[in-house]
Amino acid sequence: MSDGLWVLMGVFTAAAVLGAPLGLSMLAAGFAYMISTHQDVGLVVDQTMNGLYSSYLLIAVPLFIFVANVMNASGVIERLLRFGSAMVGHLPGGLAQVNVVSNLIFSGMSGSAVADASGPGLIVARMMTKNGRYPRGFAAATSVVSATLGPLMPTSIPMIFYALIANASVGAMFLGGLVPAGMMALALMGVIAVISRRRNFPREEKVSWGAMPAVFGRALAPLALPGILLGLIYSGVTTPTEAAAIAASYALILAFVVYRTLKPAQLLVVMGDTVKATAMIALIMAGAFVFNYAVANEGVPKLIQSTLLAWNLSATQFLLIVDLLMLLLAIVLDEVTILLVIVPLIVPVAQGLGIDLVHFGIVVVLNMMVGLTLPPHGLLLFVMAGLTGTPLSEIFREVPPFIVAMLAIVLAVTFFPEIALWLPRTTGLIKS
Repeated sequence: MSDGLWVLMGVFTAAAVLGAPLGLSMLAAGFAYMISTHQDVGLVVDQTMNGLYSSYLLIAVPLFIFVANVMNASGVIERLLRFGSAMVGHLPGGLAQVNVVSNLIFSGMSGSAVADASGPGLIVARMMTKNGRYPRGFAAATSVVSATLGPLMPTSIPMIFYALIANASVGAMFLGGLVPAGMMALALMGVIAVISRRRNFPREEKVSWGAMPAVFGRALAPLALPGILLGLIYSGVTTPTEAAAIAASYALILAFVVYRTLKPAQLLVVMGDTVKATAMIALIMAGAFVFNYAVANEGVPKLIQSTLLAWNLSATQFLLIVDLLMLLLAIVLDEVTILLVIVPLIVPVAQGLGIDLVHFGIVVVLNMMVGLTLPPHGLLLFVMAGLTGTPLSEIFREVPPFIVAMLAIVLAVTFFPEIALWLPRTTGLIKS
């Protein structure tokens, strides 16, 4: 390691340990690196501005955040929960099953695990613990694992970042995540069913077939949003960014015109929350662009690539190493940081080994989502503990069976690329 690289890593580690936000830690490390290597510190601004303003695709991120916030504030989630309850509430562990299904549906509007956890996840967790129907640790745990479905579905914010980094098709990434997301949802629902039978958790009253049309009708408008987005993107009518703008307009029409549940004062709060979330992501991105410049300037990506290639790994062996690396990193870092700092270092290796970049992206996102649920530092565990007031120890006791099921899906996608590639190939978004 050169002196400059020691300075970069030392300042970054010191700032992070002292509690500075990751974005500021990376920016501070970048400034220190420029000074120590006698480079113009103006390169920090140059790298930041070029990175943030050179991609039209990035505009989709705040738009999808805005959609999720509007849906949360306008009470649309309640309609989706009633629909989910009508569909699966009668199964063993009814409300826990609703938790999975409602998160799967809402993920088509949010694209964020944290948004899903703080939206439908929080609401269902409170419903589950009302009158002591379910232990609070189990309720929080089901919300934690259900929230991981969001970034596997279309509008996934991590997939947008990955597509930008790897120069992959956003449309192919969105389609590639559908089958793994469905498999993950079924696996979680299976675990819930087994646990609920053993612990005699309640079922919800079954909705009659005659009442189903009314329940579906009340939820039809928000349910149509993911379909509209996919139709616009895959028909070639709009780019993903333009589709995100249409989704934001659609959400406002639902909130103000169709349901009339959102007030102008609430819209200001929604816009403020969107700006805060976007600013937080932008800060991380700015720091990552500078940090990546310093790392690339030191030749680290080439060193990593040559080292891994020298090991003569097969594609599957490399993917298994990536599985382990992503799981460990996701315990201590958020997904945006991993995508912007770590993933650019290993994408060239995957490409060199002949791994399809859409398949690789789905594997990366899957692992990051599982990592968010791993004790002791998984981000979603802390988010749900803070939102529900449930001690972490109680959530820790409940998540292991879910983690085992999720890891089984990760390994299935790792070993069988067609799980992720079948839909994109069928639609012609990637070549056979």
